[in-house]
Amino acid sequence: MNDKQAVALEAASYVKNDMIVGLGTGSTANYFIEALAERQRTQNLRITTVASSNISMIKAQSSGLTVLSLSQLSQIDLYVDGADEITPDNALLKGRGYDLVMEKLLAKAAKQFIVVADKSKLVSRIGENFAIPIEVMPFAWQAAKRSLEAIGGLGELRQNVAKDGLSITSHGSLVLDMRFDASLDAERLNALINNIPGVVEHGIFTKLASTLLIADQGKIETRV
Repeated sequence: MNDKQAVALEAASYVKNDMIVGLGTGSTANYFIEALAERQRTQNLRITTVASSNISMIKAQSSGLTVLSLSQLSQIDLYVDGADEITPDNALLKGRGYDLVMEKLLAKAAKQFIVVADKSKLVSRIGENFAIPIEVMPFAWQAAKRSLEAIGGLGELRQNVAKDGLSITSHGSLVLDMRFDASLDAERLNALINNIPGVVEHGIFTKLASTLLIADQGKIETRV
C-alpha cells in the first residue's frame, strides 16, 4: 500500500452513517472514493456524497455511491480532498486542476474538512513549488491580470494540455497561473486577490482545513 492509499483509508474511517460526504478530485481522492464504496459494500455504510468535479462524480456513481448536487445542500458533514502545497500554519494551495471553485465551496460548507496528502506536499510558504491558480472571467482576464501584476504577480493564462489553446474550467472561466514575492504570506495574498474584480476564485485555502492527514512511508501524522 502506498502513502496515498494509506491516508485515504484513514480518512474513510472518519465517515459515519447518515453523513453527507464531499468528494475531492485527484489520485488520493480516488482512493478515498474507493474506500468509501468498499465500506458501503462490506459494512452497510449509509451515506450520500457530493462531488467536487465531474470526474469524481462519475467515479463515485460507477462505484455505487449516491451523489447529490451541491445546489440541493447548504451544508455537508465532511469533505475530504488533497492539496498541492501545505504550509506550517495549515494554509493550502489547491486548484492545479480545474475545479477550485467547487473545491472551495465544499471546504467552506463542510463541518469538517480533512486534507489527505503525503510528505512531499509540505512547504515553508504558499507558492513555493507552484504558481497560484486564479480563475478569472474570460472577458475580464486582461484587467484582472493587470491588477494582479500591480500587487507583484507574474504569470500567464494557463494553456491546455495539448498546448494549442487555453485551459477552460468547468464553469467556462480562464485560469491565470501567477507567482508572487515570497514576502507575501498566504493570508495577505488571499485578501489581496479576493479584492480584485474579475477574479472568480483562487487556489489559496486559509483557515479551512480542520484535520490534516500526512503520510510519510506508511506512517500517518495527524494535524489539527
